[in-house]
Amino acid sequence: MPTASRLAARANHLRPRGGREDSRVTNVELFYDLVFVFAVTQLSHGLLEHLTPLGAVQTAVLMLAMWWAWIDTAWITNWLNPERTAVRLMLFGLMLAGLVLAASIPKAFGDRALPFAVSYAVTQVGRSLFMLWALKNHDAGNFLNFIRIVLWQALVALLWIGGALADGPNRLTLWAVAVGIETAAPLFGFWVPVLGRSATTDWAVEGGHMAERCGLFVIIALGESVLVTGATFAGLVWTAEHIGAFLVAFTGSVAMWVIYFNIGAERASRQIASSKDPGRLARNGYTYLHILLVAGIIVAAVGDDLALHHPNGHNDTATAAVLIGGPALYLFGNLLFKRLSAPHLPLSHLVGLGLLALLIPAVPVTTPLLLSSATTAVLIVVAAWESISLRGSPHGKAA
Repeated sequence: MPTASRLAARANHLRPRGGREDSRVTNVELFYDLVFVFAVTQLSHGLLEHLTPLGAVQTAVLMLAMWWAWIDTAWITNWLNPERTAVRLMLFGLMLAGLVLAASIPKAFGDRALPFAVSYAVTQVGRSLFMLWALKNHDAGNFLNFIRIVLWQALVALLWIGGALADGPNRLTLWAVAVGIETAAPLFGFWVPVLGRSATTDWAVEGGHMAERCGLFVIIALGESVLVTGATFAGLVWTAEHIGAFLVAFTGSVAMWVIYFNIGAERASRQIASSKDPGRLARNGYTYLHILLVAGIIVAAVGDDLALHHPNGHNDTATAAVLIGGPALYLFGNLLFKRLSAPHLPLSHLVGLGLLALLIPAVPVTTPLLLSSATTAVLIVVAAWESISLRGSPHGKAA
């Protein structure tokens, strides 16, 4: 038997297609996601401890790395059957690497740079090599796609490890370039000389599965926000101001949940499930636009923590940036995401962004609690407006 055949799976590890049960998210996928509850917590804590422009850039680079580690796994479990033993073992291996990745986040720009970079490289390249093994004898088109992907990821892995071995600004520069390449690669179809590029029409995506996976990740991020709020509140003296900040933070998380799940998530799920090019929608709507949603939730969680600790304090630039910027990022991401499944940009979200902008001049004369209350009120207005205006609309839930 040729060597290439011996390095390929004989059994078919691809996910069955055609039935409703075939697109469901499996228990092992949910188990895998637990690692990223920890990762999101690490990111929000890291940003809170380094609330400076440099800290924000570093957190953005680490968050994008975390996102690609997760979303790329969501893509492969869209193709592979998680009920197969080999696929489960691969996911357990990725969980271990993910735990090292998440544990390294607080000191990734310090003395844990190499563990972070190596665990990330192992995750990305190792996962793609597994896909080559699984696809070789069973899906020639996707096999070629993953040859392109693994070449891109091998290049990026060298930059991550090179950055870990560098010091100071050079590390940030190399890692920013690495995550930039990783982010741009799908837009270029993972183009490789001679092999060409992949087309989204070649990506046989189970739309319902992808929509559910990304919806669950939004819940993970929102759940992390609730955990941070609860843990912070538990350690405080329960004064009227702290109780008020706690209630405002919780209400804000509920409003964010409603804004995503009450209209957009279900509508987008229906659209991708019936699309002639689900690969394009999965790439644009879920792979890319959900980055803004997750980033907005992480930043908003940092704002909630600041408002809980210092409800009557002074709004400095950093505090105001996270209290207003988190909800703004989240609304902007939802606005773009919902535009993919509707003929127009949602007016409620545009008005919400305008109202958040109007809060900027009031920053010097408000406290963190007052500013947090105002941004939460904006989120409530957006959620209520959209729910009422699209009730029974062909572009809303009843569509």
